[in-house]
Amino acid sequence: MNGSESGFNPAFNIATIKQVVNEAIERVAPVSVRMPTPTRLRDLIRQIRAARTAAEERSVVNKECAYIRSTFREEDSVWRCRNIAKLLYIHMLGYPAHFGQLECLKLIASPRFTDKRVGYLGAMLLLDERQDVHLLITNCLKNDLNSNTQFVVGLALCTLGAIASPEMARDLASEVERLIKSPNAYIKKKAALCAFRIIRRVPDLMEMFLPATRSLLTEKNHGVLITGVTLITEMCENSPDTLNHFKKIVPNLVRILKNLILAGYSPEHDVSGVSDPFLQVKILRLLRILGKNDAEASEAMNDILAQVATNTETSKNVGNTILYETVLSIMDIKSESSLRVLAINILGRFLLNNDKNIRYVALNTLLRTVHVDTSAVQRHRTTILECLKDPDVSIRRRAMELSFALVNGQNIRSMMKELLTFLERSDPEFKAHCSSAMVLAAERYAPSNKWHLDTLFRVFLKAGNYLRDDTVSSTIQIVSSAPMERQAYASMRLWTALERSAISGDATEKQPLVQVAAWTIGEYGDLLVSEASNAISMVDEDGFDDFTRPSEEYVIDIYQKLLWSTQLSITTKEYLLLSLAKLSTRFTTQPSQDKIRVIIDTFGSHIHIELQQRGVELSQLYRQHAHLRPALLERMPALEAPGPAGRDDDQEPPSSPTSLPASPTRPLPDQDALLDLIIGSDSLTNGDVEHQPTQAAPTNNNTSSNDILDLLSGLDLSSPAPAPAVSVANNNAAPPAPASLLLDGLFTAHQSEQIAQAELPSVVALDKNGLRITLDVQRAAGGDAALTMRASNSTASTLTDFLFQAAVPRTFRLDMMSPSATVLPPQGEITQVLKVNNPTRSALRLRIRVSYNVDGNPVLEQAEVNNFPADLFN
Repeated sequence: MNGSESGFNPAFNIATIKQVVNEAIERVAPVSVRMPTPTRLRDLIRQIRAARTAAEERSVVNKECAYIRSTFREEDSVWRCRNIAKLLYIHMLGYPAHFGQLECLKLIASPRFTDKRVGYLGAMLLLDERQDVHLLITNCLKNDLNSNTQFVVGLALCTLGAIASPEMARDLASEVERLIKSPNAYIKKKAALCAFRIIRRVPDLMEMFLPATRSLLTEKNHGVLITGVTLITEMCENSPDTLNHFKKIVPNLVRILKNLILAGYSPEHDVSGVSDPFLQVKILRLLRILGKNDAEASEAMNDILAQVATNTETSKNVGNTILYETVLSIMDIKSESSLRVLAINILGRFLLNNDKNIRYVALNTLLRTVHVDTSAVQRHRTTILECLKDPDVSIRRRAMELSFALVNGQNIRSMMKELLTFLERSDPEFKAHCSSAMVLAAERYAPSNKWHLDTLFRVFLKAGNYLRDDTVSSTIQIVSSAPMERQAYASMRLWTALERSAISGDATEKQPLVQVAAWTIGEYGDLLVSEASNAISMVDEDGFDDFTRPSEEYVIDIYQKLLWSTQLSITTKEYLLLSLAKLSTRFTTQPSQDKIRVIIDTFGSHIHIELQQRGVELSQLYRQHAHLRPALLERMPALEAPGPAGRDDDQEPPSSPTSLPASPTRPLPDQDALLDLIIGSDSLTNGDVEHQPTQAAPTNNNTSSNDILDLLSGLDLSSPAPAPAVSVANNNAAPPAPASLLLDGLFTAHQSEQIAQAELPSVVALDKNGLRITLDVQRAAGGDAALTMRASNSTASTLTDFLFQAAVPRTFRLDMMSPSATVLPPQGEITQVLKVNNPTRSALRLRIRVSYNVDGNPVLEQAEVNNFPADLFN
């Protein structure tokens, strides 16, 4: 006999019985106390979704909230659980629901599990530690943590982990620590997660959980193992002492991971053929933390990492996840070189995956590890360059960044071809960054000056207006410092590009190219139109020769077409107008001169004030000041390079290692050039302070104007008797060398003729940390003085990058010769000659600064010397 035959319906469960009883009570209750049956949650959701406007939705919600408030006023509402559930849904929609906080506490205190479940859910959503109600739940949590029902204990642990304030965590931490030792695996894993949240909120409680946490790794339950590893990971990330404490568990973790790999099929933990990938990922991450900067721990996990990397199935995404974590662990610990190559090869296989997320992750990881083993990454260069054509914008961006990280002296030519193709096809958002990186790479690894210029011109053509402004000035500098044959070559190549842009009408999209072309043609226009240009090879790196020598009138016609354009910017037209004026001194035929003068005169009434001013001023050079025009518009001298000196023309650089070298070392500005700027300033025009070493300072001893001014600070810079002001005939040319520098060789070779033989006592300038610096004082001819700096090293360490600097008041003139060396070995000595001129015969004061490296640590010492003999300049 089944249930239906006996009259029993299985669907008629306890909840249905409860609803029937409540409805019966409502029917027999007096009218004065009868409350309408509350709307069920599913009905409320249906009403809210049926609302067609926001106002209608608010009306439904407000009506329901009003009814819920009225039911909360009853002491023993049989519908409290249903009302809290509806209130939580209203809260999730963004409406205020704080008035239900106390009702959540009443549900938590209820002995029924269903009420506790909704009450704790409401507490996690509605309560926070800024409200006083939050404190009332502590006692309820403590009672439920001691419950005999594991599900009630689990609810309390979840709620404590979600809403624990520091005070609540301290009050209940001992209960959580006790539950971690529970024999029940369900309670144990919940307690471990709760401890994880407590430690994150209150790190001081970490020590309490240490003994119980280590025992979690002996469990066989995978849920307990995952939570235990998660808890240990959090502890190790937050405390170096705890990290050292848990390094002893590396063999345990290796054993667990090995069992997971070698274990057979387990339906309980199998995910796509991989045994518990979640636990494997957690263990790999913990191994990465434990093995970082620890050779012993890294050695213990090398074998297991190799096994994971070779035995994991790669056909499914689950296996790729484990391999990715394995690669991160291998690259972070002190692993063997063969293991690192294996990790990079795994990332290379990821690049061939059809899943774009896996390709992105591979590129991102290779970008982070490329500096660790560049040669291994170089093997996958072809695949990386293929990613530049990927339709996904994020993958293209990462592939571009990684490609630039792989550029070196050996592959610069092939890489630049690929990157130029990418630059031409790339979206506008890539062009600025890509073009700037290409300019830097070309400057850093250019095999010859001709290749450098060709590459820059191609970048200008393909990047258009997306080039950075400093690229224009740097290219102009490169052209100006090149030999005359290269200047002629540059003007011809740029003329070809300028002519095509003017004819096709796309000059407005390539204005940086127009600016560089205008400057170059304006300076070297005579080389462009001369017969000698036919003898210059115009074959570029790709073997193309597309130059036809133009006539002077045709060049002016192209300039006129560009100047008349309404789309070019004012800055570009300024370049063109000044370039056209310079061509008036480069071209020789009278029709060309007349045509140029007419074009310039038209700008005298231009609507833009800057162009109008230039037009008026340049027009005057054809009238009142015609005799000054050739001199004013003569060819500019070579501009000083802000970066490394250019290579000899077509000279191949020496082969460099395959690994990516460090950032290029840029020579520092010459000291006397820097001090010439100080001399030329308004505040220091009445005196000289010079320091002119002929050898560039070491890279790690950067000397800026701020350093010089700091060195001068504290010295009396007033000038009772002004010295003659320094006159500079041409601020573009290098200043003439002082006579003392020109006579440097005579000074050392014929010292008897230059320095008086009267010896004066030596002065100790600095004696600190084993470094002693003394100044041997001698009178020189003409009332000057010569100081010989002697630096001696009494320590057992070698002092590298040794740099001695000095400064004197403005009434003095200081010339510093080159030091004998920049490396000071133990018991060694460095000497340097200082020449001091004192026209006022006042007492000498010297401020010195010494910088060096010892055992890789930079040291900077500074002192003031004012105990020179009083009769030094008498």
